[in-house]
Amino acid sequence: MAQKVSDAKNISLKALVDKGRNRVIFVEADNDFIDVLFSFLTIPMGKIFRLARDHSTPLEIGCMNKLYQSIEKLDVQVFRSTECRDMLLLPHSAANCDCKNLKLKIIDDAKPKLFKCPPSRVPHSSRFIGYYSNYRCPVCSDTMDSEAFILEGDSQVGGVFVKERTRVMITDDLQVIPPVSADNISLFTKLGATNGNTTEELTFSIEVEQVVNLLVSSFVSKTPFTETLLKPNPVPKLGGVNFSEGKCIESLMSGASIDEKKENISVRLTVSKSKNVVCYAQVREDFVNLIFSFLTLPLGFILKQMLDSPWKGCIDQLCKSALDFDEQFFKSNYHKELLCNPKLFPGFSYENNLLGIEEAVYHYSDGKLIADGSINKSSVKVNFVDPKFHGDKDRKARGFLKAPAIFTVTDNLDVRPVSSIFQLSVLNDLKVHITDIEDRTVHVGKNEALRLLVASVVSDSILTNAFLRKSKEPSVKQEQ
Repeated sequence: MAQKVSDAKNISLKALVDKGRNRVIFVEADNDFIDVLFSFLTIPMGKIFRLARDHSTPLEIGCMNKLYQSIEKLDVQVFRSTECRDMLLLPHSAANCDCKNLKLKIIDDAKPKLFKCPPSRVPHSSRFIGYYSNYRCPVCSDTMDSEAFILEGDSQVGGVFVKERTRVMITDDLQVIPPVSADNISLFTKLGATNGNTTEELTFSIEVEQVVNLLVSSFVSKTPFTETLLKPNPVPKLGGVNFSEGKCIESLMSGASIDEKKENISVRLTVSKSKNVVCYAQVREDFVNLIFSFLTLPLGFILKQMLDSPWKGCIDQLCKSALDFDEQFFKSNYHKELLCNPKLFPGFSYENNLLGIEEAVYHYSDGKLIADGSINKSSVKVNFVDPKFHGDKDRKARGFLKAPAIFTVTDNLDVRPVSSIFQLSVLNDLKVHITDIEDRTVHVGKNEALRLLVASVVSDSILTNAFLRKSKEPSVKQEQ
């Protein structure tokens, strides 16, 4: 397994291994591997599920799997267009143009085709961008049929996110540590790295397959390097975590509105009185738009919302490492922001998005779109025509789904068009008698939306945990 690397499609990693426990203590890596590791934070959740499936690597994260499968199973007529469904199943990354230069690319996104008005037609031709050549310009109402291109990161300049020749230590639980640190001696002792009789140095050849395994393992294991390099095993699922243990947002069960009255989403829960669990919810398309949008979110955004929540794995350590990483090692503030404040690709948000995530901003400069506006101070900010309007005559619609529509959503996020037969089937499966149920109405604002997001990642019972469970008192006191 240990070998030298000569192929350009490989990255060489030196690892210090505990021979007795057959466990990786830490690895040493340069900027090529650091960039690959940090790029995990920019990948949308929907793309992570597709990536794991394409590599035959099982991945179960809370209720996210069921959510992804629901989108696949729903009739395409439920969506405003086929493109809207594809935006959820195969979302673009806002860092795609930079990640093209990774030495190992686990995601090889095709660049989306973008269009604008020809420069010869109108002076504002570079200020409005559409995803389809038959779009009408919002200003001149003419067809946007001139292709626009996004400028990719410069492959001749070393590094993608961090500077060339940057070197770090990475512990088995994904803590990224600069090698020159006064704390390293105590860290070596803590990790058991000081006894030369029980440790050995190995060099590994890392390919795309190992990188995917490392990503998947980091969701469910505290030792992803060991699992990937020394003893590859089937990956367990991430679910059943005690949701109440994290610093989670308190649920509002009274149904009273919070500050964002205009944005609140109404949800009717059907609850088992004896078990105190949500059997299912009857909801409008606005709630389904919200939970479906979880799959468009970059991993780094999700992790930032739950840095104090419980994890079976250690992927949260990667997020913390990026946030704490010394600024001098990043190529620029723009590259740091890509990791520490990841955004949606333009067009993937919608008007009633309660999660507070922004879309990436692009500028037009020298005939191309650029993501880093600081490159050219005279560049012009562009606006993207919402791609969800494609093929939909209803210009008042919001989100990915046609409106109006009613859905049944189970506690583990099985989403289906409303059906009494399905609702009765759910009650039978849960062994809940119809006399044991009651309806409760709750409202979802920004706080509840974030709580739903966190629950969908760490829990198998998102609606119960988001609306019926309360955080333990000690966790609440710690926040004060």
